[in-house]
Amino acid sequence: EDVDIPSRRVLITGATGLLGRAVFKEFNENNWNAVGCGYRRAQPRFEQINLLDPIAVHDIIHDFQPHVIVHCAAERRPDVVESQPDAASQLNVAASGNLAREAAGVGAFLIYISTDYVFDGTSPPYKETDIPNPLNLYGKTKLEGEKAVLENNEDAAVLRIPVLYGEVERLEESAVTVMFDKVQFSNKSANMDHWQQRFPTNVKDVATVCRQLSEKRMLDPSVKGTFHWSGNEQMTKYEMACAIADAFNLPSSHLRPITDCPVVGALRPRNAQLDCSKLEMLGIGQRTPFRAGIKESLWPFLVDKRWRQTVFH
Repeated sequence: EDVDIPSRRVLITGATGLLGRAVFKEFNENNWNAVGCGYRRAQPRFEQINLLDPIAVHDIIHDFQPHVIVHCAAERRPDVVESQPDAASQLNVAASGNLAREAAGVGAFLIYISTDYVFDGTSPPYKETDIPNPLNLYGKTKLEGEKAVLENNEDAAVLRIPVLYGEVERLEESAVTVMFDKVQFSNKSANMDHWQQRFPTNVKDVATVCRQLSEKRMLDPSVKGTFHWSGNEQMTKYEMACAIADAFNLPSSHLRPITDCPVVGALRPRNAQLDCSKLEMLGIGQRTPFRAGIKESLWPFLVDKRWRQTVFH
């Protein structure tokens, strides 16, 4: 029996990660022929590709001939980038430039996922045209990656996004969901950052933006360059933790707001809010309210199963 394979083809790098899984699912469920690739966790669901191997990258792109490539793979943990700068630069910069070159070779539209950390956080909100000034090495490698992409492929797009959360496989997959244990175990007090202003963004929403941007581009070749997308609820980690507690009817009195600038780890921008009006004017975007999105993401990790039964039965 003939299986109807959609004619629009998309290749997703980092398809095993938090964002990549959501992007793969979004395209796959909206009449695209989606192929995901990953590295350590790829098989059996996705193609195993080492993005640092130019021959492997060339081969998959030439074999599959994608119309769109969404480049989600990156070293995105700022403290890891600081401790392993060479490896991070290889993945975030060199591999991205090579992917952009290969995409140009087959006429594929490349979306490079970047970060709000390209800004120093001193004068938000930031438009796409504002001058970046990253404070940490992670932000610097992602900014260098943006440049490498656009130098090798002037028709590519850069999509800058902030802190992400969504349906995680492990709580540590997101800087937002990782707080859930501290929220749940209310028998010991937990210090929570109440200095850095964040805009938690659901990966499903970013995935929708990637698909809408791709579909718009297939109708209009002028869709390219740099774009911003972000949730619009401003919260510190302390406020996110309180919202998580509230969503699950858990106590939050053990959570302690710390208003000092953090002294350990990579420097973070105080408030790198992204102005998203450019995409909004194209009619692109969706935003899941934080409380709804976080409940959907975290309920499988609830320790107290009685609560689950009252909510879902």
